[in-house]
Amino acid sequence: MEILSLSAADLDRRLPDLADLLHACVQDGASISFMLPFSPDDAAAFWTQKVRPGVAAGTRALLVAEADGRLIGTVQLDTDTPPNQPHRGEVCKLMVHPTARRLGAAKALMGALEAEARQRNRALLTLDTRTGDRAEPLYIGLGYQVVGVIPGYALNTARDGLHGTTIFYKEL
Repeated sequence: MEILSLSAADLDRRLPDLADLLHACVQDGASISFMLPFSPDDAAAFWTQKVRPGVAAGTRALLVAEADGRLIGTVQLDTDTPPNQPHRGEVCKLMVHPTARRLGAAKALMGALEAEARQRNRALLTLDTRTGDRAEPLYIGLGYQVVGVIPGYALNTARDGLHGTTIFYKEL
């Protein structure tokens, strides 16, 4: 497995792979802000409209995991913080393709993200995830601390109910 940092030009070249990854994760029920139905075009639009501007501006790091030449995961570090928070970054959209789970990609991506945060002089990371999600034990195992749970935070991907979100932080 290899972890790579993508530039805006790399994102453009890898857009089909990134869109396929996001689409597969949402179809598998990942709670990463999207609702069903969710099309491949919706996935491509997310990368070009929401992620690419920050990558191009240098305020967002986009890391990907590849195995055997295939993109299997991604995570983002958002450092577009207010002037009074230059020491903080936000972990965004950790995704691993449903067919590539349990291979260590999420852990490797988070390790690379933390190294990137340190390079950017970020000493505090925050994130949130759906309460009860399979990612919670990963974050706890990586040393993230639970701040609390906000109940009824977001709709389920299938729009059939609300779920809570768990807020985490880690000091680097």
